Amino acid sequence: MASSDFDGILLGMGNPLLDVSAVVDQQFLDKYDIKLNNAILAEDKHLPMYDEMSQKFNVEYIAGGATQNSIKVAQWMLQVPGATSYMGSIGKDKYGEAMKKDATAAGVYVHYYEDEATPTGTCGVCVLGGERSLIANLSAANCYKVEHLKKPENWALVEKAKFYYIAGFFLTVSPESIQLVREHAAANNKVFTMNLSAPFICEFFKDVQEKCLPYMDYIFGNETEARTFSRVHGWETDDVEQ
Repeated sequence: MASSDFDGILLGMGNPLLDVSAVVDQQFLDKYDIKLNNAILAEDKHLPMYDEMSQKFNVEYIAGGATQNSIKVAQWMLQVPGATSYMGSIGKDKYGEAMKKDATAAGVYVHYYEDEATPTGTCGVCVLGGERSLIANLSAANCYKVEHLKKPENWALVEKAKFYYIAGFFLTVSPESIQLVREHAAANNKVFTMNLSAPFICEFFKDVQEKCLPYMDYIFGNETEARTFSRVHGWETDDVEQ
């Protein structure tokens, strides 16, 4: 295939977050009631942790979010500029500009919705003993509007793509946008994929997740998410080996 055949071939949609990543200690996890190998949305009790992480530990700041990270890796693997596209919501601030610069430098064609009233989202990445836990403060990432997707220049990215990847986290933000993309994929015989993303998505967003299941060509998840999905759907098995 010529490089032009890969133009915009993969589209991702999700919650762009600035990762605040550090190796922490058990005392820190206990203080903020954080369990390893988990992903949760930040509550009020978690909000001070981001500053504390930067004060107590050696912190890395990385333009991320589950879907954007995956798209950046796919872009690196394809080695064709503009082979991947990504949509999500950021704030109009320095973190949003850094996000844009980093993703564009990676070769991803980004079309962010920019919320003028809300800061760019952050995600605490707490690492201990080779395990990690994610605590996401969505902020602007929670403000994506389906109207942005419907704009001709953005919908053109949907039409151009042949593969779609959307994390389950986006079900908490814009299920209407996911519906438009999955229906387009089905109508045009394209490949639609999603990730379970976290146990709480399988539990508390079961209904909107179920609406997506018939459209999914591939579904991704780790063992913890798979076991939760099994329990929620009454499968009565914890076997993740098959």
